Amino acid sequence: MPHPPWRDMAAAGRAVRRMLWRGNHLTRDPAIGFPHWLGCRHKSAVSFLSWPDRPKLAYRKLKGKNPGVVFLPGLYSNMNGQKALALEDFCKSIGHAFVRFDYTGCGSSEGSVKESTVGKWRKDVLSVLDELTDGPQILVGSSLGGWLMLHAAIVRPEKVAALVGIAAAADNLVATFQQLPIEVKKEIEEKGEWKLPTKHNEEGFYSIPYEVIQEAENHCVLGTPLPIKCPVRLLHGIKDENVPWQISLKIADRVVSTDVDIILRKAGQHRMKEQDDIKLLVYTVEDLIDKLTTLT
Repeated sequence: MPHPPWRDMAAAGRAVRRMLWRGNHLTRDPAIGFPHWLGCRHKSAVSFLSWPDRPKLAYRKLKGKNPGVVFLPGLYSNMNGQKALALEDFCKSIGHAFVRFDYTGCGSSEGSVKESTVGKWRKDVLSVLDELTDGPQILVGSSLGGWLMLHAAIVRPEKVAALVGIAAAADNLVATFQQLPIEVKKEIEEKGEWKLPTKHNEEGFYSIPYEVIQEAENHCVLGTPLPIKCPVRLLHGIKDENVPWQISLKIADRVVSTDVDIILRKAGQHRMKEQDDIKLLVYTVEDLIDKLTTLT
């Protein structure tokens, strides 16, 4: 059956806007002035989501059409990374809603990062979905955010229309700790702190309280089938030194959805922030928006 004229016109309009966006942001060579996802371009104003008994969450929101897009940052990261900004820019260009935010204790949000846990961050994600979005959403989770998006899809299936994982770190914090030698784990338990090596900050490690590791065990998801039926797209770099790409395979195996694609980038690093990585991310979200819009 042919699509009604209004649907074809809407699709054509989206295509034109995407072409303009690509022309402005993807095809210009950095050597001749490409604005390489300028992190200073905050087109949405900072706001705060508040409750009587919890720290305020910082967020930036664009109003627009559904499906909306929600970006979930990685461990101890924030909402101002290149991937989040690129997605915001794209969503604005096609008129779709977009939300990015900082977890409790991270970025501009209130609270102590030392007192934060996977469970608290999970609650942050659900609160953002409940309070800041209307209608179906595409969740884009980077690293830790890829773990949390699975929880959100299980608990809020009516709100989560699709998932995009970028080096999704489901259960990885717990699995990495469990792989340590017994004497090292005992030392961490006695000191109450795990200095997890990383290339992503000046200290060269993340200081993770032992209680965070213990609490994270309550949120592991890969041991059983996951009742997630929406489309799932998993992007992962084979050269990821923080989260093994095999985790994306495990996620694909565990979700009950059959609409699952895994894309492995041979030269991809953990953060997947190179220009071609971000192009792939935006195109993946673009395809999902088209797919979900066509279905409606």
